[in-house]
Amino acid sequence: MSRLTRRSVLSGLGASLAAPALSTAATASVTGGPQRVPLLGEVPAGQLHVVPDEFALYWTLPNREALRYSVGIAPQERWVPGTYRIKRKEEWPTWTPTPAMIRREPEKYEPYADGMPGGPNNPLGARALYLYDGGRDTYLRIHGTPDPTGIGRRVSNGCVRMVNEDAIDLYERVPMNSVVVLHA
Repeated sequence: MSRLTRRSVLSGLGASLAAPALSTAATASVTGGPQRVPLLGEVPAGQLHVVPDEFALYWTLPNREALRYSVGIAPQERWVPGTYRIKRKEEWPTWTPTPAMIRREPEKYEPYADGMPGGPNNPLGARALYLYDGGRDTYLRIHGTPDPTGIGRRVSNGCVRMVNEDAIDLYERVPMNSVVVLHA
């Protein structure tokens, strides 16, 4: 999906997804929980939109409002914009590095090739929402983190990370099959 700006409106579904035009609110605090913000355009309620330039995730609400969460995201070369669906949700998920992560940094990730059980030191944190493209797991996640220093930065291997408290809050709000848009 091409980059959506304050001045662009895409046709079809994208027409309702003017990402950077989602809100004029100031940046959400890293640990202050979500902020209720006004939406500037018509965006359907019940969708997640991640705007990388803002390090923000928006959960759209009725009446042209959204909850805005601060997030950490992948470096540009590993960021995969697109439209996905939540097809799985986990509390205290098991984490397994992808083969690409192991190839990039074997000394860091090889010890966890068989997975790490969920818990307070697990990189996926307290909750995870799994992003699918059709029936295919993309290995992209929206998840908590035990290390909030990455919020507001490009630090992940492709996922969207949130402080655990925000991940728990979002997990409770977002139903299965919700639309997720990772904007360019």
